[in-house]
Amino acid sequence: MATFLPTFSTPNPLSFRSKSLLLHYNKRFTVKCNAAPPPPLPPAVQTFWKWLSDEKVVSSNTPAKPGIVAEGLGLVAQRDIGRNEVVLEVPKKFWINPDTVSASEIGRVCDGLKPWISVALFLIKEKLREDDDYSPWRNYINILPEYTDSTIFWSEEELSEIEGTQLLSTTLSVKEYVKNEFLQVQESRAFSRLRGQNLVLIPIADLINHSPSITKEDYAYEIKGAGLFSRDQIFSLRSPIPVKAGQQVLIQYDLNKSNAELALDYGFIESTVDRNTYTLTLQISDSDPYFDDKLDIAETNGTKAVQYFDITLGRPLPPKMLPYLRLVALGGTDSFLLESIFRNSVWDHLELPVSRDNEEVICQVVRSACRSALSSYRTTIEEDEKLKGGDINRRVEIAIAIREGEKKVLGHIDGIFEEREKELDEYEYYQERRLRDLGLVGEQGDIIFWEPK
Repeated sequence: MATFLPTFSTPNPLSFRSKSLLLHYNKRFTVKCNAAPPPPLPPAVQTFWKWLSDEKVVSSNTPAKPGIVAEGLGLVAQRDIGRNEVVLEVPKKFWINPDTVSASEIGRVCDGLKPWISVALFLIKEKLREDDDYSPWRNYINILPEYTDSTIFWSEEELSEIEGTQLLSTTLSVKEYVKNEFLQVQESRAFSRLRGQNLVLIPIADLINHSPSITKEDYAYEIKGAGLFSRDQIFSLRSPIPVKAGQQVLIQYDLNKSNAELALDYGFIESTVDRNTYTLTLQISDSDPYFDDKLDIAETNGTKAVQYFDITLGRPLPPKMLPYLRLVALGGTDSFLLESIFRNSVWDHLELPVSRDNEEVICQVVRSACRSALSSYRTTIEEDEKLKGGDINRRVEIAIAIREGEKKVLGHIDGIFEEREKELDEYEYYQERRLRDLGLVGEQGDIIFWEPK
Protein backbone atom coordinates (compact mmCIF):
# COMPACT_ATOMS: atom_id res chain seq x y z
CA MET A 1 0.00 0.00 0.00
CA ALA A 2 1.29 3.48 -0.86
CA THR A 3 2.42 5.87 1.84
CA PHE A 4 -0.48 8.08 2.92
CA LEU A 5 0.14 11.28 4.88
CA PRO A 6 -3.00 13.24 5.75
CA THR A 7 -2.60 16.09 8.22
CA PHE A 8 -4.90 18.66 9.73
CA SER A 9 -3.40 22.11 9.59
CA THR A 10 -3.90 25.56 8.15
CA PRO A 11 -2.52 27.10 4.95
CA ASN A 12 -0.14 30.05 4.89
CA PRO A 13 -1.88 32.60 7.15
CA LEU A 14 -0.64 35.44 4.96
CA SER A 15 -1.95 34.14 1.64
CA PHE A 16 -4.68 36.73 1.22
CA ARG A 17 -7.60 35.73 -1.01
CA SER A 18 -8.28 39.21 -2.26
CA LYS A 19 -6.07 41.49 -4.31
CA SER A 20 -6.23 44.22 -1.70
CA LEU A 21 -6.94 44.42 1.99
CA LEU A 22 -9.23 47.15 3.28
CA LEU A 23 -8.73 47.70 6.99
CA HIS A 24 -11.85 48.31 9.06
CA TYR A 25 -12.16 49.99 12.44
CA ASN A 26 -13.99 47.49 14.61
CA LYS A 27 -13.17 48.15 18.25
CA ARG A 28 -16.16 47.30 20.44
CA PHE A 29 -17.05 48.98 23.70
CA THR A 30 -20.24 49.24 25.73
CA VAL A 31 -22.40 52.33 25.40
CA LYS A 32 -25.52 52.88 27.49
CA CYS A 33 -28.01 55.10 25.76
CA ASN A 34 -31.66 55.07 26.68
CA ALA A 35 -33.00 57.98 24.68
CA ALA A 36 -32.33 60.40 21.85
CA PRO A 37 -30.28 62.35 21.08
CA PRO A 38 -27.40 59.92 20.49
CA PRO A 39 -24.31 60.20 22.69
CA PRO A 40 -21.86 62.90 21.62
CA LEU A 41 -18.88 61.82 19.58
CA PRO A 42 -15.47 61.74 21.25
CA PRO A 43 -13.52 64.99 20.65
CA ALA A 44 -11.00 63.19 18.42
CA VAL A 45 -13.80 61.98 16.12
CA GLN A 46 -15.33 65.46 16.00
CA THR A 47 -11.94 66.89 15.03
CA PHE A 48 -11.55 64.19 12.38
CA TRP A 49 -14.95 65.01 10.88
CA LYS A 50 -14.15 68.74 10.83
CA TRP A 51 -10.89 68.01 9.02
CA LEU A 52 -12.73 66.03 6.35
CA SER A 53 -15.31 68.83 6.08
CA ASP A 54 -12.60 71.48 5.68
CA GLU A 55 -11.03 69.33 2.97
CA LYS A 56 -14.42 69.03 1.17
CA VAL A 57 -14.43 65.22 1.50
CA VAL A 58 -17.73 65.40 3.41
CA SER A 59 -20.40 68.02 3.94
CA SER A 60 -23.71 68.55 5.69
CA ASN A 61 -25.31 66.69 2.76
CA THR A 62 -23.22 63.54 3.20
CA PRO A 63 -25.72 60.67 3.70
CA ALA A 64 -23.86 59.16 6.69
CA LYS A 65 -21.53 60.35 9.42
CA PRO A 66 -19.71 58.79 12.39
CA GLY A 67 -21.82 57.72 15.32
CA ILE A 68 -21.69 55.70 18.52
CA VAL A 69 -23.02 52.21 17.82
CA ALA A 70 -22.95 48.78 19.46
CA GLU A 71 -19.63 47.97 17.77
CA GLY A 72 -18.06 51.19 19.04
CA LEU A 73 -17.89 53.61 16.13
CA GLY A 74 -19.82 53.24 12.91
CA LEU A 75 -21.49 55.13 10.11
CA VAL A 76 -25.03 56.29 10.87
CA ALA A 77 -27.47 57.35 8.16
CA GLN A 78 -28.46 61.04 8.32
CA ARG A 79 -31.40 60.41 6.02
CA ASP A 80 -33.01 57.46 4.28
CA ILE A 81 -30.49 55.76 2.00
CA GLY A 82 -31.53 53.63 -0.96
CA ARG A 83 -30.09 50.30 -2.00
CA ASN A 84 -26.77 50.77 -3.86
CA GLU A 85 -26.81 54.50 -3.12
CA VAL A 86 -23.41 56.12 -2.69
CA VAL A 87 -22.74 56.84 0.97
CA LEU A 88 -19.23 58.27 0.82
CA GLU A 89 -16.62 59.18 -1.76
CA VAL A 90 -13.00 59.58 -0.68
CA PRO A 91 -10.40 60.95 -3.14
CA LYS A 92 -7.13 59.04 -3.47
CA LYS A 93 -5.05 61.78 -1.87
CA PHE A 94 -6.73 60.89 1.42
CA TRP A 95 -5.89 57.19 1.21
CA ILE A 96 -2.95 55.70 3.05
CA ASN A 97 -1.19 53.17 0.83
CA PRO A 98 2.37 52.52 -0.41
CA ASP A 99 2.11 55.52 -2.75
CA THR A 100 1.36 57.71 0.25
CA VAL A 101 4.44 56.37 1.98
CA SER A 102 6.64 56.90 -1.06
CA ALA A 103 5.64 60.55 -1.20
CA SER A 104 6.29 61.07 2.51
CA GLU A 105 9.47 62.00 4.35
CA ILE A 106 10.20 58.32 5.05
CA GLY A 107 9.56 57.26 1.47
CA ARG A 108 13.24 56.88 0.65
CA VAL A 109 13.99 54.51 3.53
CA CYS A 110 10.84 52.47 2.78
CA ASP A 111 11.71 51.93 -0.85
CA GLY A 112 11.68 48.20 -1.63
CA LEU A 113 9.80 47.19 1.49
CA LYS A 114 6.73 45.00 1.39
CA PRO A 115 3.66 47.24 1.00
CA TRP A 116 2.12 46.39 4.37
CA ILE A 117 5.41 47.02 6.16
CA SER A 118 5.87 50.44 4.58
CA VAL A 119 2.30 51.42 5.55
CA ALA A 120 2.84 50.15 9.10
CA LEU A 121 6.03 52.21 9.42
CA PHE A 122 4.21 55.26 8.09
CA LEU A 123 1.46 54.87 10.71
CA ILE A 124 4.05 54.45 13.46
CA LYS A 125 5.93 57.55 12.29
CA GLU A 126 2.73 59.61 12.25
CA LYS A 127 1.66 58.28 15.65
CA LEU A 128 4.97 59.26 17.25
CA ARG A 129 5.07 62.82 15.94
CA GLU A 130 5.52 65.52 18.56
CA ASP A 131 2.49 67.71 19.28
CA ASP A 132 4.17 70.71 17.66
CA ASP A 133 5.08 68.71 14.55
CA TYR A 134 1.77 69.05 12.71
CA SER A 135 0.62 66.58 10.11
CA PRO A 136 -2.92 66.38 8.69
CA TRP A 137 -2.81 62.62 9.15
CA ARG A 138 -2.87 63.13 12.91
CA ASN A 139 -6.61 63.81 12.62
CA TYR A 140 -7.06 60.27 11.33
CA ILE A 141 -4.37 58.55 13.40
CA ASN A 142 -5.97 59.84 16.61
CA ILE A 143 -9.19 57.89 16.04
CA LEU A 144 -7.53 54.57 15.20
CA PRO A 145 -7.84 51.97 17.98
CA GLU A 146 -4.79 50.80 19.88
CA TYR A 147 -6.05 47.23 19.55
CA THR A 148 -9.08 45.16 18.56
CA ASP A 149 -10.40 41.78 19.62
CA SER A 150 -8.40 40.10 16.87
CA THR A 151 -6.62 37.05 18.28
CA ILE A 152 -3.32 38.75 17.43
CA PHE A 153 -3.87 40.98 20.47
CA TRP A 154 -4.89 38.23 22.88
CA SER A 155 -2.83 37.50 25.98
CA GLU A 156 -1.23 34.12 26.60
CA GLU A 157 -4.04 33.29 29.00
CA GLU A 158 -6.67 34.20 26.43
CA LEU A 159 -4.89 32.22 23.71
CA SER A 160 -4.94 29.18 25.98
CA GLU A 161 -8.72 29.19 25.49
CA ILE A 162 -8.22 28.20 21.84
CA GLU A 163 -5.62 25.52 22.55
CA GLY A 164 -5.80 22.75 19.95
CA THR A 165 -7.56 24.90 17.33
CA GLN A 166 -6.30 25.76 13.89
CA LEU A 167 -6.91 29.41 14.79
CA LEU A 168 -4.25 29.22 17.51
CA SER A 169 -1.59 27.88 15.15
CA THR A 170 -2.50 30.50 12.55
CA THR A 171 -2.42 33.31 15.11
CA LEU A 172 0.99 32.25 16.43
CA SER A 173 2.30 31.95 12.86
CA VAL A 174 1.15 35.47 12.03
CA LYS A 175 2.65 36.91 15.22
CA GLU A 176 5.95 35.14 14.56
CA TYR A 177 5.92 36.32 10.95
CA VAL A 178 5.38 39.95 11.95
CA LYS A 179 8.08 39.68 14.63
CA ASN A 180 10.59 38.28 12.12
CA GLU A 181 9.76 41.00 9.60
CA PHE A 182 10.31 43.64 12.28
CA LEU A 183 13.71 42.18 13.16
CA GLN A 184 14.70 42.11 9.50
CA VAL A 185 13.64 45.73 9.07
CA GLN A 186 15.96 46.62 11.93
CA GLU A 187 18.83 44.67 10.40
CA SER A 188 18.64 45.24 6.65
CA ARG A 189 15.86 47.66 5.81
CA ALA A 190 15.45 46.01 2.41
CA PHE A 191 13.06 43.33 1.19
CA SER A 192 11.56 42.00 -1.98
CA ARG A 193 7.96 42.95 -2.60
CA LEU A 194 5.16 40.44 -2.17
CA ARG A 195 2.55 40.43 -4.89
CA GLY A 196 -1.11 40.47 -3.94
CA GLN A 197 -0.52 42.15 -0.58
CA ASN A 198 -1.61 45.67 -1.41
CA LEU A 199 -2.81 47.58 1.62
CA VAL A 200 -4.96 50.70 1.76
CA LEU A 201 -6.56 52.60 4.62
CA ILE A 202 -9.50 54.80 3.68
CA PRO A 203 -10.29 57.41 6.35
CA ILE A 204 -14.02 57.62 7.28
CA ALA A 205 -14.89 54.70 4.97
CA ASP A 206 -13.14 52.31 7.34
CA LEU A 207 -15.72 53.12 10.02
CA ILE A 208 -18.23 50.94 8.16
CA ASN A 209 -19.18 47.88 10.19
CA HIS A 210 -20.14 44.34 9.23
CA SER A 211 -23.58 42.77 9.24
CA PRO A 212 -24.12 38.99 9.06
CA SER A 213 -27.62 39.58 7.74
CA ILE A 214 -26.25 41.08 4.52
CA THR A 215 -25.58 38.15 2.22
CA LYS A 216 -25.07 39.94 -1.07
CA GLU A 217 -21.81 39.06 -2.76
CA ASP A 218 -21.73 42.35 -4.67
CA TYR A 219 -18.92 44.66 -3.64
CA ALA A 220 -20.12 47.59 -1.56
CA TYR A 221 -17.29 49.75 -2.84
CA GLU A 222 -15.47 50.53 -6.05
CA ILE A 223 -12.51 52.54 -7.28
CA LYS A 224 -13.51 54.93 -10.03
CA GLY A 225 -12.25 57.98 -11.87
CA ALA A 226 -12.90 61.42 -10.39
CA GLY A 227 -14.22 62.76 -13.67
CA LEU A 228 -14.02 62.67 -17.45
CA PHE A 229 -10.91 64.84 -17.65
CA SER A 230 -9.32 63.83 -14.35
CA ARG A 231 -6.70 61.20 -13.62
CA ASP A 232 -7.57 61.17 -9.94
CA GLN A 233 -9.28 58.17 -8.35
CA ILE A 234 -12.10 58.04 -5.83
CA PHE A 235 -13.07 55.34 -3.36
CA SER A 236 -16.86 55.09 -3.57
CA LEU A 237 -18.76 53.34 -0.77
CA ARG A 238 -22.33 52.18 -1.38
CA SER A 239 -25.02 50.77 0.89
CA PRO A 240 -25.95 47.24 -0.26
CA ILE A 241 -29.40 47.54 1.35
CA PRO A 242 -31.91 50.34 2.07
CA VAL A 243 -31.21 52.14 5.37
CA LYS A 244 -33.55 54.37 7.37
CA ALA A 245 -32.37 57.65 8.87
CA GLY A 246 -30.76 57.04 12.25
CA GLN A 247 -29.83 53.44 11.44
CA GLN A 248 -26.30 52.22 11.00
CA VAL A 249 -24.98 51.74 7.46
CA LEU A 250 -23.48 48.24 7.24
CA ILE A 251 -21.84 46.00 4.67
CA GLN A 252 -20.76 42.37 4.35
CA TYR A 253 -17.00 42.19 4.86
CA ASP A 254 -16.48 38.83 3.17
CA LEU A 255 -18.90 35.94 2.65
CA ASN A 256 -16.04 33.50 2.13
CA LYS A 257 -14.22 34.01 5.42
CA SER A 258 -14.59 31.40 8.14
CA ASN A 259 -15.20 32.33 11.77
CA ALA A 260 -11.51 31.70 12.45
CA GLU A 261 -10.57 34.17 9.72
CA LEU A 262 -13.08 36.73 11.01
CA ALA A 263 -11.66 36.37 14.52
CA LEU A 264 -8.10 36.78 13.27
CA ASP A 265 -8.76 39.67 10.88
CA TYR A 266 -11.47 41.64 12.70
CA GLY A 267 -11.96 40.29 16.21
CA PHE A 268 -15.53 39.05 15.86
CA ILE A 269 -17.40 35.95 14.69
CA GLU A 270 -20.85 35.03 13.41
CA SER A 271 -23.32 32.51 14.78
CA THR A 272 -24.17 31.16 11.33
CA VAL A 273 -23.31 27.48 10.88
CA ASP A 274 -21.60 27.86 7.51
CA ARG A 275 -18.88 30.08 9.01
CA ASN A 276 -17.52 27.02 10.84
CA THR A 277 -14.80 25.41 8.73
CA TYR A 278 -11.81 23.15 9.18
CA THR A 279 -8.88 22.87 6.80
CA LEU A 280 -7.82 19.36 5.87
CA THR A 281 -4.31 19.23 4.43
CA LEU A 282 -3.48 16.26 2.20
CA GLN A 283 -0.15 15.58 0.58
CA ILE A 284 1.55 13.13 -1.71
CA SER A 285 4.53 11.85 0.24
CA ASP A 286 7.96 12.51 -1.26
CA SER A 287 8.81 8.90 -0.41
CA ASP A 288 5.85 7.50 -2.34
CA PRO A 289 7.27 5.18 -5.06
CA TYR A 290 4.70 6.63 -7.46
CA PHE A 291 5.29 10.26 -6.47
CA ASP A 292 6.09 11.59 -9.96
CA ASP A 293 3.09 9.91 -11.58
CA LYS A 294 0.73 11.02 -8.82
CA LEU A 295 2.04 14.59 -8.91
CA ASP A 296 1.58 14.72 -12.69
CA ILE A 297 -2.01 13.50 -12.34
CA ALA A 298 -2.70 15.92 -9.48
CA GLU A 299 -1.34 18.96 -11.32
CA THR A 300 -3.11 18.02 -14.54
CA ASN A 301 -6.38 18.11 -12.62
CA GLY A 302 -5.87 21.36 -10.75
CA THR A 303 -4.41 20.10 -7.47
CA LYS A 304 -0.90 20.02 -5.98
CA ALA A 305 1.49 17.83 -4.04
CA VAL A 306 0.18 19.53 -0.90
CA GLN A 307 -3.49 20.36 -1.20
CA TYR A 308 -5.79 22.22 1.22
CA PHE A 309 -9.48 21.44 1.49
CA ASP A 310 -11.76 23.73 3.50
CA ILE A 311 -14.62 21.69 4.93
CA THR A 312 -17.71 23.53 6.14
CA LEU A 313 -20.15 22.29 8.74
CA GLY A 314 -23.27 20.79 7.20
CA ARG A 315 -21.97 20.94 3.63
CA PRO A 316 -20.76 18.14 1.32
CA LEU A 317 -17.05 17.52 0.95
CA PRO A 318 -15.23 19.67 -1.64
CA PRO A 319 -15.67 18.07 -5.10
CA LYS A 320 -12.00 17.20 -5.63
CA MET A 321 -11.34 15.88 -2.14
CA LEU A 322 -12.37 12.22 -2.60
CA PRO A 323 -10.57 11.83 -5.97
CA TYR A 324 -7.45 13.37 -4.42
CA LEU A 325 -7.69 11.08 -1.38
CA ARG A 326 -7.97 8.03 -3.64
CA LEU A 327 -4.99 9.23 -5.67
CA VAL A 328 -2.84 9.72 -2.57
CA ALA A 329 -3.76 6.25 -1.25
CA LEU A 330 -3.40 4.52 -4.61
CA GLY A 331 -0.96 1.61 -4.56
CA GLY A 332 -0.59 -2.16 -4.63
CA THR A 333 -2.77 -3.89 -7.23
CA ASP A 334 -4.51 -0.56 -7.97
CA SER A 335 -1.32 1.08 -9.19
CA PHE A 336 -2.01 0.00 -12.78
CA LEU A 337 -4.21 3.11 -13.01
CA LEU A 338 -1.04 5.18 -12.83
CA GLU A 339 0.16 3.76 -16.16
CA SER A 340 0.50 6.35 -18.92
CA ILE A 341 -2.26 4.68 -20.93
CA PHE A 342 -4.76 5.83 -18.27
CA ARG A 343 -3.34 9.33 -17.87
CA ASN A 344 -6.19 11.09 -19.69
CA SER A 345 -8.94 9.14 -17.91
CA VAL A 346 -7.52 8.33 -14.48
CA TRP A 347 -9.20 11.28 -12.72
CA ASP A 348 -12.57 10.13 -14.04
CA HIS A 349 -11.89 6.72 -12.50
CA LEU A 350 -10.88 8.38 -9.23
CA GLU A 351 -14.23 10.17 -9.08
CA LEU A 352 -15.67 6.76 -8.12
CA PRO A 353 -14.43 4.11 -5.66
CA VAL A 354 -11.36 2.34 -7.05
CA SER A 355 -11.19 -0.74 -4.86
CA ARG A 356 -12.38 -1.85 -1.46
CA ASP A 357 -8.85 -1.65 -0.04
CA ASN A 358 -8.31 1.86 -1.35
CA GLU A 359 -11.66 3.11 -0.06
CA GLU A 360 -11.17 1.47 3.32
CA VAL A 361 -7.75 3.07 3.75
CA ILE A 362 -8.99 6.61 3.13
CA CYS A 363 -11.90 6.09 5.53
CA GLN A 364 -9.70 4.72 8.29
CA VAL A 365 -6.94 7.31 7.92
CA VAL A 366 -9.29 10.31 7.80
CA ARG A 367 -11.30 9.06 10.77
CA SER A 368 -8.10 8.46 12.72
CA ALA A 369 -6.91 11.99 11.92
CA CYS A 370 -10.26 13.40 13.11
CA ARG A 371 -10.04 11.55 16.41
CA SER A 372 -6.45 12.69 16.89
CA ALA A 373 -7.38 16.32 16.23
CA LEU A 374 -10.36 16.13 18.61
CA SER A 375 -8.13 14.80 21.38
CA SER A 376 -6.03 17.98 21.30
CA TYR A 377 -8.84 20.20 22.61
CA ARG A 378 -9.08 20.91 26.33
CA THR A 379 -12.86 20.73 26.40
CA THR A 380 -15.67 18.73 24.84
CA ILE A 381 -18.57 20.18 22.88
CA GLU A 382 -20.84 19.49 25.86
CA GLU A 383 -18.52 21.41 28.19
CA ASP A 384 -18.39 24.32 25.76
CA GLU A 385 -22.19 24.43 25.62
CA LYS A 386 -22.37 24.74 29.41
CA LEU A 387 -19.96 27.69 29.36
CA LYS A 388 -22.11 29.69 26.94
CA GLY A 389 -24.21 32.42 28.44
CA GLY A 390 -22.12 32.56 31.59
CA ASP A 391 -20.23 35.50 32.99
CA ILE A 392 -17.52 35.53 30.30
CA ASN A 393 -15.84 38.31 28.38
CA ARG A 394 -16.06 38.76 24.63
CA ARG A 395 -12.73 37.10 23.84
CA VAL A 396 -13.57 33.99 25.82
CA GLU A 397 -16.94 33.95 24.06
CA ILE A 398 -15.12 33.99 20.70
CA ALA A 399 -12.75 31.25 21.87
CA ILE A 400 -15.59 28.96 22.96
CA ALA A 401 -17.40 29.41 19.65
CA ILE A 402 -14.24 28.79 17.60
CA ARG A 403 -13.21 25.60 19.34
CA GLU A 404 -16.78 24.30 19.45
CA GLY A 405 -17.20 25.05 15.74
CA GLU A 406 -13.99 23.25 14.81
CA LYS A 407 -14.97 20.20 16.86
CA LYS A 408 -18.37 20.08 15.20
CA VAL A 409 -16.75 20.17 11.75
CA LEU A 410 -14.37 17.39 12.76
CA GLY A 411 -17.37 15.38 13.93
CA HIS A 412 -19.06 16.16 10.61
CA ILE A 413 -16.03 14.86 8.67
CA ASP A 414 -15.77 11.77 10.85
CA GLY A 415 -19.47 11.08 10.35
CA ILE A 416 -19.17 11.26 6.57
CA PHE A 417 -16.35 8.72 6.48
CA GLU A 418 -17.98 6.53 9.10
CA GLU A 419 -20.98 6.17 6.77
CA ARG A 420 -18.69 5.44 3.83
CA GLU A 421 -16.94 2.78 5.90
CA LYS A 422 -20.25 1.08 6.64
CA GLU A 423 -21.11 1.02 2.93
CA LEU A 424 -17.84 -0.45 1.66
CA ASP A 425 -19.51 -3.71 0.62
CA GLU A 426 -22.21 -1.84 -1.30
CA TYR A 427 -20.00 0.21 -3.61
CA GLU A 428 -19.24 -0.72 -7.17
CA TYR A 429 -15.47 -0.61 -7.72
CA TYR A 430 -13.33 -0.16 -10.82
CA GLN A 431 -13.00 -3.84 -11.75
CA GLU A 432 -16.76 -4.37 -11.48
CA ARG A 433 -17.49 -1.27 -13.53
CA ARG A 434 -15.01 -2.40 -16.17
CA LEU A 435 -16.56 -5.87 -16.44
CA ARG A 436 -20.01 -4.35 -16.70
CA ASP A 437 -18.87 -2.03 -19.50
CA LEU A 438 -17.54 -5.08 -21.36
CA GLY A 439 -20.86 -6.87 -20.92
CA LEU A 440 -19.34 -9.50 -18.65
CA VAL A 441 -21.64 -8.92 -15.69
CA GLY A 442 -25.16 -10.34 -15.56
CA GLU A 443 -28.29 -8.68 -14.23
CA GLN A 444 -27.69 -10.16 -10.76
CA GLY A 445 -24.09 -8.99 -10.71
CA ASP A 446 -22.65 -12.38 -11.51
CA ILE A 447 -19.65 -12.61 -13.83
CA ILE A 448 -20.39 -14.16 -17.23
CA PHE A 449 -17.83 -16.67 -18.52
CA TRP A 450 -17.76 -17.20 -22.26
CA GLU A 451 -16.81 -20.66 -23.39
CA PRO A 452 -15.25 -21.20 -26.85
CA LYS A 453 -17.40 -23.07 -29.38
